[in-house]
Amino acid sequence: MQTAPRIARFYPIVPDLAWLERLVPLGVETIQLRLKDASAAEVRRQIAASIEICRQHRCLFIVNDYWKEAIDLGAEYLHLGQEDLAVADVKAIKAAGMRLGISTHDHAELDIALAVKPDYIALGPVYETKLKAMKWGPQGLDKVRDWKNRIGAVPLIAIGGITPERAPGVIEAGADSVAVITDFFTHAEPETRIRQWLAWARTT
Repeated sequence: MQTAPRIARFYPIVPDLAWLERLVPLGVETIQLRLKDASAAEVRRQIAASIEICRQHRCLFIVNDYWKEAIDLGAEYLHLGQEDLAVADVKAIKAAGMRLGISTHDHAELDIALAVKPDYIALGPVYETKLKAMKWGPQGLDKVRDWKNRIGAVPLIAIGGITPERAPGVIEAGADSVAVITDFFTHAEPETRIRQWLAWARTT
């Protein structure tokens, strides 16, 4: 089997195409489109445009949730939460040659995720996050270490409340990459913050 493309150390998640268009040209190497509350036509339009932009800039593009559209449009990578995973056709996803990342928060979810042989496992929230209401409290660095011990060679993506100051400790605990939303999304100068993240990623 072909080796899965490497998830970059810094992995921003954006809510729409407009944000993706802002960030990818800065040198972002991995990005996820987490599109919500859009029409079917708009979902397809934004995914298709994102695929093209990321192809032009050699950025690994990851679709959140919309697995049918991702297959139809030829996306390379998909991310699913546990609820999405429960209803997705994993066989169809893998038959299409698509790579798959899965969110986890506790041991039961980790077992479910590992059963489908994902290309990465995400754990969160590592720290408190205010982006959305979460039923899970902060997992902490000990959980990052535990997850890495359990999953071995499967890449581990840490998410939730991670800043450039916290990122080195998260990597040291065993994460291969950090997924980031709030830190740059709420920053007064998002592009400046993204450049800070990219500078950090190049030195780790």
